[in-house]
Amino acid sequence: MRFAAYARVSTDDKDQKPETQLIAIRDWAQLNRHDIVREYVDYASARDHNQRDQWRQLLDDAAKKQFKGVIVFKLDRAFRSVRDMHLTLHSWELSEVGFHSVREQFDTTTPLGRLMLNLLGSLAEFELELISERVKAGMAAAKRRGKQIGRPTAQVDIEQLNKMIEQRLSIRAMAKELKVSRGVVTKEVAKKGGAKN
Repeated sequence: MRFAAYARVSTDDKDQKPETQLIAIRDWAQLNRHDIVREYVDYASARDHNQRDQWRQLLDDAAKKQFKGVIVFKLDRAFRSVRDMHLTLHSWELSEVGFHSVREQFDTTTPLGRLMLNLLGSLAEFELELISERVKAGMAAAKRRGKQIGRPTAQVDIEQLNKMIEQRLSIRAMAKELKVSRGVVTKEVAKKGGAKN
């Protein structure tokens, strides 16, 4: 049977490698005598659908029936939420495209497989929400302790900036000279009463 493989690594964890997932997927396909016709790989967080170009391409190809099934290493590599999983699997069912997860060993063509898939999908979503809440709580606690959250604010040489404003340089030219973003320069210039773009 012709299968598509999908792997996704989060941009938050630089140590992840898609090859780890793909090796397990290839091994499963070989063991079950399936052919992988294409591998799709994304570098994005689960919820960042805009950066998941390969996932969107896979969805288009599934609708065109270019393969008979999709293999992923784990459920959370593919779906953003339980609702997303239901909608996707329903559309694949209409296109006669199956789904298999190597880690959870699901087969969506059986009632038991669909039940187990729904249960684990719910648990995965719950875990994701718990992690998100813990991260937010940790950031709030760090902020209360006076720690910098996010990137440190870029420092601008005010004396040099004042000279550039007097020379009527553009925001772009000032940003290039000061080696900071245009946004940083715009904020500083606004404090001083404006300058050209």
